[in-house]
Amino acid sequence: QPTTTSTTDPYYYVYGYDGFTVEAAKLRENYVTYGVLYNYPAAMNGEESSDTNPSGVQGVCLDGWHLPSDAEWEELIEYLGNTLAQEKLKESGTAHWIAPNDATNETGFTALPGGTLYQDEFINLTKMGYWWSATQESATIAKYRMMHYENYVMLPNPNPTAIDKEIPMSIRCIRD
Repeated sequence: QPTTTSTTDPYYYVYGYDGFTVEAAKLRENYVTYGVLYNYPAAMNGEESSDTNPSGVQGVCLDGWHLPSDAEWEELIEYLGNTLAQEKLKESGTAHWIAPNDATNETGFTALPGGTLYQDEFINLTKMGYWWSATQESATIAKYRMMHYENYVMLPNPNPTAIDKEIPMSIRCIRD
């Protein structure tokens, strides 16, 4: 339910779905295309914050995979040339991203703009993608990364930004 959020209890969302039935949520086109949005407690699955590289935080990822720390996100961004990182990570074309989208997706990462939920409304589907890191800044705030349809610098870069843990975002798991 979009009006239910928490900085301590895990919640899962499918963009545009306001019900409680997992089976019904999985039938939504947005689930098939963009997957699940997680608040920070759901993404972390009861584990402690980490800023090591690798993070060592499995979170909701499958066995053999982990949530990247902010340090891992930073290493990836630097490796890809900082200001060019977003262009190399996003799905190319406008099938899912609105125009203009000059992404090359040369990494095969195929980042999609899954949007988020803010003040009880789903926003930014096809415009922005948001990904949690395994790194918290405080008891109620954690770090994340964002990509924008206009290929701005992969925000927040070079200074990571933090946001309330209740905000639903995508995750990207990394193989251990």
